[in-house]
Amino acid sequence: MRIAVLTGGGDAAGLNAAIRSVGRHALRGGDEVVGVLNGWAGLLGDGDTRPLDEAALLGALRLGGTLLGSSRTNPLRIDDGIAQVEAAMAAHRIDALVAIGGDDTLSVAARLAERGAHVVGIPKTVDFDLAVTEYCIGFDSAVAIVAESLDRLHTTAASHHRVMVCEVMGRDTGWLAVMGGIAGGADLCLIPEFPLHLDEIVARIAARDAQGKTSSIIVVAEGAQIAGLTAEAGGPADAFGHQNLARRALGERLADAIESANGHESRATVLGHVQRGGSPVATDRIWPSRLGMAAVDAIRADTTGVAAAVVANAEQLVPLGDLVAEQKRVPAPIYQVFEALS
Repeated sequence: MRIAVLTGGGDAAGLNAAIRSVGRHALRGGDEVVGVLNGWAGLLGDGDTRPLDEAALLGALRLGGTLLGSSRTNPLRIDDGIAQVEAAMAAHRIDALVAIGGDDTLSVAARLAERGAHVVGIPKTVDFDLAVTEYCIGFDSAVAIVAESLDRLHTTAASHHRVMVCEVMGRDTGWLAVMGGIAGGADLCLIPEFPLHLDEIVARIAARDAQGKTSSIIVVAEGAQIAGLTAEAGGPADAFGHQNLARRALGERLADAIESANGHESRATVLGHVQRGGSPVATDRIWPSRLGMAAVDAIRADTTGVAAAVVANAEQLVPLGDLVAEQKRVPAPIYQVFEALS
């Protein structure tokens, strides 16, 4: 069997561990493996693939990013895009495809499966907003980066008696902000699920000042909505309709508003793509390895239209449509843990 693997959407630590797992497990079972280059773009037109052998996978486990490249290309927004993907798969003699990505990438995979293609997904997103699965490639590594960044901001905030606002990724959900905030000991966490008014934020900082706490750390998800605060419009939308929220300058606006309201010197730090980069933490090596094998096993069992996910702390095949049916949002009990300890 000729098995292809692609990575779509934003890069994340742990993608190469999954590619390596798919490749090694397939090769050692006698299958042929090819990598699709640059996400769905590699299956448009004539297609763009490369053979994956043991040598190509050597050393991949510890590397960040994706050795196959990625893109936010959306075949569903291109005339005959899905037909082009099907034609490229046929031209490159691809019998089955492992698609690694988030809701956008897996939505395309689900459409392909509905049309009869042999497709299995693996969940990847630093936003951790896919339904059903308890694990997504890249999230744990991103949380570790947020926590370490907050550790560093604590020392400079205390030294200069400042409010430090740390803006992190999180378009529609605040998983990265709240989990990073818990791990990094932030004092205030602003996420889309639990909006706060600017006046309440200013009041909380003033209350800390009155208690003799002369520095504060605020972690804010880039997609948070803060009533009473005017942020810039997002940047141009990508092929899946998502605006570049970094252009909102939410962290900068919030820091300026706090300083203007109570005179407390405030600074903003935007972590941006730092959250995606670097080597994966252990869980982003172990779970991708397990899920890659599960995906290949599903293909060999002639199972399609599913994703190798984590449910009840074990590998489980779930319908692709279930993962992308809705966004997994931060529940109140998780946010309350942060609030109770901040």
